[in-house]
Amino acid sequence: MSSKVRKPKSFGIWGNTDKPRFWELLDPIMIWAAENNLKPFLTTRILDQLPDGFDYEYQTIDSAEDFYQTDFLLALGGDGTMLSAARAVAHRKTPILGIHLGKLGFMAEVTVNKMFDRLKMVISGQYSLQRRMVLKAEIINGNGPTVFYALNDFVIDRGRSQRIITMRLLSNDHFVSDYKADGLIIATPTGSTAYSLSVGGPIVMPKLKAIVVSPISPHTLSLRPIVLPDDRSLELSFPDEEVEKIAFAVDGQVSEYLKPKDKIYIQRAPFEIRMIDFEDSNYFQTLRRKMGWGKRGET
Repeated sequence: MSSKVRKPKSFGIWGNTDKPRFWELLDPIMIWAAENNLKPFLTTRILDQLPDGFDYEYQTIDSAEDFYQTDFLLALGGDGTMLSAARAVAHRKTPILGIHLGKLGFMAEVTVNKMFDRLKMVISGQYSLQRRMVLKAEIINGNGPTVFYALNDFVIDRGRSQRIITMRLLSNDHFVSDYKADGLIIATPTGSTAYSLSVGGPIVMPKLKAIVVSPISPHTLSLRPIVLPDDRSLELSFPDEEVEKIAFAVDGQVSEYLKPKDKIYIQRAPFEIRMIDFEDSNYFQTLRRKMGWGKRGET
């Protein structure tokens, strides 16, 4: 496994600074970095909230280009922290190691009590890189194209309206269906265990390259989630739509409203997000432990 990767000399720290646990771990991480001759980089968000007496050597991540100076990014928080870290890294290929500080942490699967064991493996090169597919959405309206990237999903829904909306989906210019529903989820394999799963979508292993389309409360019983190959170019429009505004969300964190005449083009992004993985990681065990997958009431 060590032949696949490089031994790091520097790393960035990205964290949910609203969690007290993050601040409890920051000092031990900085001490560990000094003991192992690693150069730590802190985000400006962290620097703005540093406690008095913080006396460690560090560099600053002032802009996204500074990720090029880090060999990996340590993300401390939950899945939301992982998603924001992925958007920040984007095409820069910086591997991400997620440490979950909350209750679920499906993407940030390393627990706090195993953090330094995993970090020891990383600095000795005992890890691999798992490449996660990213989706690109281009919104076309009167203001010109606006581009978004999602590691999990794009969600289009009725927003504040109480009416169902009609969404027309094309795949490589071929008509797929008119979805009359509360909304539509376009997800990556990583996002297949997020919102898409809650509306009955399939679980797709992260290593696969696919696009999952799941309707939200469809008005037609025959409309079921569908899995498309990653080489599809999707076009979404809103025919005969009387809803004033249509909500559009990216990874559940970035959102805006669309007009019925807007169009959305979705395809695989030209880059992938690199997640640090270990030989003894078990995706199915994670599903059982954190999602209750396959259990029938047993404790």
